[in-house]
Amino acid sequence: MRSDRGHGSPLALKIAAASGLLFLHLPILLIFVYAFTTEEKSYQWPPPGLTTQWFNVAWNRPDVWAALGLSVQVACIATAIALVLGTLCAAAVSQTKFFGREVISLLVILPIALPGIITGIALRSAFSLFDIPFSVWTIVLGHATFCVVVVYNNAVARFRRTSGSLIEASMDLGADGFQTFRHVILPNIGTALLAGGMLAFALSFDEVIVTTFTGGQQSTLPIWMLEELIRPRQRPVTNVVAMAVVLVTFLPILAAYYLTRDGDQIAGAGK
Repeated sequence: MRSDRGHGSPLALKIAAASGLLFLHLPILLIFVYAFTTEEKSYQWPPPGLTTQWFNVAWNRPDVWAALGLSVQVACIATAIALVLGTLCAAAVSQTKFFGREVISLLVILPIALPGIITGIALRSAFSLFDIPFSVWTIVLGHATFCVVVVYNNAVARFRRTSGSLIEASMDLGADGFQTFRHVILPNIGTALLAGGMLAFALSFDEVIVTTFTGGQQSTLPIWMLEELIRPRQRPVTNVVAMAVVLVTFLPILAAYYLTRDGDQIAGAGK
């Protein structure tokens, strides 16, 4: 039988794939273009001219740095919480059997399946019920609800591919729980945790909906951008900041991809 594997893809399929990529990425490219436009009141196409002055304007605006600092602070704390809770949940679900295990697994991943507005309303209602004032910690709690899921999904997949005999062998050789975790478990799940942490940081850094309900009068960088879009002047500054956000969130996602693409290779599995 003649095989068509050596032949290229049909032209229609190539056009469809190229159209899909343009649809996804052309708006992002427009952000980069409008960051250099000389027009400051509207999004005119093509841009009447190009300039780099908006980068200097954005650099010297203290409100940008305040919003950026808050976003980084929240993302770092939420990621740290997610790494601890997500790893513990993944270890419990994948390494032990108990009644209700699947229900717990479903409850852990449920926040990322729910619309962000539902999570935001639920958290705001809870904060109001217990008279909890809005602060950095209310934003962190909101972000941690979905950051835990990202870490959990990465960790539980790696735990399930890690042979239980490695842990049993470590215990049989006299290692305690901490030594087993440090020398056996962590090398096997380390890249998955790092990738999950990077993805969690990226998700937290650019989150808008949950932050709107849990931030009060505080503005993270995405909230600052949303508020700036309604102003009639210096709109290119928003595009400059948006370009920086794209780069900041793209790098962790790219690193996570390279860290997890060889995730089927488990340390010690061939020994």
